[in-house]
Amino acid sequence: MRLVRIGEPGRERPAALVSDSAYIDLSDVTSDLDEAFFGAGRLDEASRIVAERHARGQARELGSQRLGAPIARPHQIICVGLNYRDHAAETGQAVPEEPILFTKSPNTLIGPNDDVRIPRGATKVDWEVELGIVIGKRASYLAGPEQAREHIAGWILVNDVSERAFQMERGGQWLKGKSAETFNPAGPWLATQDEVADVLDLGMRLDVNGVRRQDGSTSTMIFDPFTIVQYISQFMVLEPGDLINTGTPPGVGMGFSPPIWLQEGDVMDVSIDRLGRQRQRVVAPR
Repeated sequence: MRLVRIGEPGRERPAALVSDSAYIDLSDVTSDLDEAFFGAGRLDEASRIVAERHARGQARELGSQRLGAPIARPHQIICVGLNYRDHAAETGQAVPEEPILFTKSPNTLIGPNDDVRIPRGATKVDWEVELGIVIGKRASYLAGPEQAREHIAGWILVNDVSERAFQMERGGQWLKGKSAETFNPAGPWLATQDEVADVLDLGMRLDVNGVRRQDGSTSTMIFDPFTIVQYISQFMVLEPGDLINTGTPPGVGMGFSPPIWLQEGDVMDVSIDRLGRQRQRVVAPR
């Protein structure tokens, strides 16, 4: 099942795609794709309802309607840093022995095709195509990766936008360079686990102004998604609807010589196999 949220910001309604251009409305089934929905274990119910309504010809045309992030604002966004060996090398940092964790403000979450806004004082805004994990069931002290699989609702495409000067040159934690408004485009859809045969065999791409900058695969992750969920659960409780960004392959702007930073007017095209495509325009600070 491919879950989406359709409508203007703050007024999105839940639905499921039955093709690239048609959807089944789920707004009478759940008020949103949020902690309450996932925590109640309603994915199977929603899948059954979608199949029944599709069979009855109740699909609607998507047309030009806006897609929001496929989940409502989560309780938390947890990120994994340097989770691809080549990306660690391009940034001049050692391959980590354990996952590097940091947080990102939940209000960074925006739709897949919404504008990305340069924050005030920014000089080094960068891109990062990433696989996102959506938690489906409360997770704490999981025994192993296989148990973690049972706590995952599905996968989404995310762009972990970063401001490197804030992140690397201002001291303290990385979250300062990760948490500006609009810095987490997500979607277009949440793919439940049955939609993806092998999450460790997905091509990942990001273009800036039509030029390919990232071209990688989830197969080169250091820590796989199930290990990541199990690991994080040893340090904090993961709630239903939480989002985990799992790291980026090489090709980020800071890895070029000289570095390449996003500028007002730039356009990013982002995609992961089975998880769809995004397109964001970079706009000026407020």
